[in-house]
Amino acid sequence: MEHDEASRFPEGWEAFTDAGFVQHVGPVHHRTVAGRRDFAFRAQEKHANLIGIVMGGMLMTFADRALGIAAREAADGADCVTIQFDTQFIGAAKIGEIVETTPEIVRRTSSMIFLRTILTSGDRTIASVSGIWKVLRDKPA
Repeated sequence: MEHDEASRFPEGWEAFTDAGFVQHVGPVHHRTVAGRRDFAFRAQEKHANLIGIVMGGMLMTFADRALGIAAREAADGADCVTIQFDTQFIGAAKIGEIVETTPEIVRRTSSMIFLRTILTSGDRTIASVSGIWKVLRDKPA
């Protein structure tokens, strides 16, 4: 399933190039619709926990990446780092399903960006996530 995953993703989505950690658990896809940036991934066997559903850590990684990209865009391209991240698991994502999210900027100050999002699969809510990103003035070492 992993080798043909990108070709089986719905039309209109594009794989997000990520050379960091997410490369190992991705791909993560994105699209822009009416000025709104959406993110998604298809749950694969490599995302399973011991009971065969998507591991919470994968859902958190996916949400952190989506919110982090949204934070960076809100900061006009400045580097940002996660300083707080809260997740409430509400449902389960099954292997083979597509998990989607649309980040929302709650507030932006000169040094902080507050965001939230809901992870869904179809019409089911999987998790509610919120966090704070610090806008870096200097690049990390």
